[in-house]
Amino acid sequence: MDAKKKKWEGYNRYLIQEASVGDLLEFPRILYSHWAVYIGNEEVVHLAGIDDDGLNGNFNPTHMFTISGKLFKKAVVKRESVWNVVLNSKVAINNKKDISLNPFPPTKIVKMATRMIGEIGYNALWRNCEHFAAFCRYGVAWSKQADAALMLFSIILAIAILAAVYKLSRRR
Repeated sequence: MDAKKKKWEGYNRYLIQEASVGDLLEFPRILYSHWAVYIGNEEVVHLAGIDDDGLNGNFNPTHMFTISGKLFKKAVVKRESVWNVVLNSKVAINNKKDISLNPFPPTKIVKMATRMIGEIGYNALWRNCEHFAAFCRYGVAWSKQADAALMLFSIILAIAILAAVYKLSRRR
């Protein structure tokens, strides 16, 4: 067992014992967080890549905003042990969207998640693992990390446009 995994093992075991059916679990990775729906018995349902989405712990910068290194491709919703998903992460129960949205009853959350098992479409900004988890819990596909990425992209684009306009105005 590697040092990072061992570092969080006791904490993660305690947290999973404290998790309730229908909770959203967040697994921080290097540049993003992976999300899953806790369905009990140390199992989750989550949206994952069909091939290599980085869940195996191997960071690949070409996969940063993709599933399987491909944009706008397919992904799979699957049910599996939380321990296959946690890897080297410090897992967190993250139901913070409860502040803005009303969660469904736990049985409905689990039913929604398990009904979606199988291959589905994927898009990092509009249909990612956080969108999936939020949809199962609230009926609303909402990803704060996708919102933040879009905001950052918009700011960079605005700066680039302003720089180009400034450069053009200086030529006159």
